[in-house]
Amino acid sequence: MARTKRVIAAAAVGVIAVGSLAACGEKKKDKTPTGGGSNSAAANTGATVILGTTDSKVTSLDPAGAYDLPSWTIYWNTFQTLLYLPAGSTTPTPDAAEKCEWTNPKLYTCKLKDGLTFSDGSPLTSEDVKFSFDRMIAINDPEGPASLLESLDKTEAPDAKTVTFSLKTEDATLPHKLTTGVGAIVSSKGSYPKDKLREDNKILGSGPYVLDNYKADQEAAFSVNAKYKGDAKAQNAKFVLKYYSEASTLKQAIQKGDVDVAFRGLTPTDVKDLRDKSGNGGYSVIDGEGTELRYVTFNVKTAPADQKAVRQAIAQVVDREAIAKNVYNDTVTPTYSMIPAGVQAHTDAFKEKYGAPDKNKAKAILDAAGLGGSPVSITLWYTPTRYGAVTADEYIELKRQLEGSGLFKVELQSTEWQQYQTDYKAGKYPAFGLGWFPDFPDPDNYTAPFLYKGGYFKNNYDNPQLNELITKSQGQNDRKAAEPTFAEIQKITAEDAPVLPLWQGKQIAAARTGVTGMKETMDPSYIIRFSMIGKK
Repeated sequence: MARTKRVIAAAAVGVIAVGSLAACGEKKKDKTPTGGGSNSAAANTGATVILGTTDSKVTSLDPAGAYDLPSWTIYWNTFQTLLYLPAGSTTPTPDAAEKCEWTNPKLYTCKLKDGLTFSDGSPLTSEDVKFSFDRMIAINDPEGPASLLESLDKTEAPDAKTVTFSLKTEDATLPHKLTTGVGAIVSSKGSYPKDKLREDNKILGSGPYVLDNYKADQEAAFSVNAKYKGDAKAQNAKFVLKYYSEASTLKQAIQKGDVDVAFRGLTPTDVKDLRDKSGNGGYSVIDGEGTELRYVTFNVKTAPADQKAVRQAIAQVVDREAIAKNVYNDTVTPTYSMIPAGVQAHTDAFKEKYGAPDKNKAKAILDAAGLGGSPVSITLWYTPTRYGAVTADEYIELKRQLEGSGLFKVELQSTEWQQYQTDYKAGKYPAFGLGWFPDFPDPDNYTAPFLYKGGYFKNNYDNPQLNELITKSQGQNDRKAAEPTFAEIQKITAEDAPVLPLWQGKQIAAARTGVTGMKETMDPSYIIRFSMIGKK
């Protein structure tokens, strides 16, 4: 599924205290996987692993041209970044860099490892890093991730091994951004034009794999990069992404053994059926931690959501556990904050504020605001074309819950994604559903884009106290020290209820017997590390 937003410039403004990111100079290697569903034997490192997915909309093979998960999945495995996220970790760790540190609040310095080369054998130097970032910003492709670099003033290469990033505004999340697709290092030696995207469907990187063949919407085939110098230890010789257009076809592929792994695209019904039959089907279902969010957004200037009491009463009535069970067959987990469980600084702020669903407490909230008497009429909007047909079932369940309280009269409306975006940004919807995949697992990525002066969904929410706290959090390089700030942000969000978090997705895969390493790579970063997945 493509990412659901672009990071807005306003959300990137912050004040950073002097300091350095903890552990950015400390090495932490990916563990050699011992089991995607089994820990009993080592993988056959000469094997070919085939992973099937419906997550097929690769926008571009050029890192300057894509800001979506299918494209970034390819980048993470074929390019190096200065920093990376080891499996199971949310701490940026050196990859192409030997170390990175804050030199001052607006200057971040990285030293490269010795002996790095691209897959064609040409050396990787600081000039390539500078070229990559300069090119990303210069091209500024509308489908690309250049907006993540709003805080970057200039990139310099004072010598062959040193790269410096000078910032316009202080940005504590820069180390995390360097682990994403925006940080992919491309060659400056001619294969990547400096002012336009590469369009030959080829890749020249220094990551653990090389791209052998790519057929849009069909497959991408990779082999181990013999010239790679990094922490990843390949548990296979070749890796294939096989793209499917329908979840039903993907389900059949894992059942027949046409793929070794089925991931991203199975419906809740498919997952339940596969799980029920996994005992004798030659495969197992694997659950991993996920931080994808679904939530209802309220436009705080559109009636009746302009009344805080209405938003709070809805928050008091909604039963997230019923949504997870009745609609999603427990393939999702209820969440009570816009910072999901598994991400640093998470609190259950909405649970602490509202407790269990309670229609009597909701009635008291409405009565105190003079809104008692007849049910409050509200229209809930959703879009099945962005988040799948099951979204309709989710909003039918929400309608059932709200009307079942006797406090609301709900009209459901839906439209296709393009019109939906236009209308909610124009303030036409009082309440509407959206989803979020993170760019990186830092709490800022779940707060600033939503809550700072209306956020990317333009819901007119603007709380000066919360804005100040977001700015403060962006100025705290020590993310542990920022946790109390994020706790207060979550508390205010639960009180004002401009957005209602509903659930966070689990990552769920089906893997054939003998597949190893899949579970270990299913973490909050959403990075599928090809190197970790093997077969016995």
